[in-house]
Amino acid sequence: MNMFLEPSFPPSNVGWIEVICGSMFSGKTEELIRRLRRAQIAKLNVKIFKPETDKRYSETSIVSHNKNSLESIVVKNSAELYEKAQGVDVVGIDEAQFFDEGIVDVVNKLATEGARVIIAGLDMDYRGKPFGPMPYLLAIAEFVTKLHAICTRTGNMAHYSLRKDLSQQDTIITGEKDLYEPVSREIFWEAMKEQKDRRHLLKDEF
Repeated sequence: MNMFLEPSFPPSNVGWIEVICGSMFSGKTEELIRRLRRAQIAKLNVKIFKPETDKRYSETSIVSHNKNSLESIVVKNSAELYEKAQGVDVVGIDEAQFFDEGIVDVVNKLATEGARVIIAGLDMDYRGKPFGPMPYLLAIAEFVTKLHAICTRTGNMAHYSLRKDLSQQDTIITGEKDLYEPVSREIFWEAMKEQKDRRHLLKDEF
């Protein structure tokens, strides 16, 4: 689907799911905000949610790297999101990769109950592995938009989020350009190989 086309269906009692995914710095939240603002202009009942894990720019808003923002509702888990999204025309969800696995059933229920659900999230973690519930959300979505950043080292298309300090092994470490950079496939796997070789060398020394 072209990211600048809005999906639309004739009025019915059934909604649908849209997923906006990609690496860090690819414009996911910016595109989410754009779609949600258009829904607000159309005078639809819109609610926006984000996990309490995400506190990088704001405690209560979703904020793009370009500093565009929309007020959101911070929730602890998918069950709380479902409870607060009842009767809403359009549900926006940012940083979906940080939600528990129950988010998959929740967005399915919301869409079946008539809501348009727009989700943004990282599809891969810093290791290049599918991130949290994102692969399942991609599988059940009617519409998927994959965005790409620009590789900071080659200028080519980037769809990996490289953690600058690969010695930190926690899957979830929130941060921006101080911790991560968008890179191409070539650069990403070169970095992974270098890290693997470094570990072998350290292991051999002891």
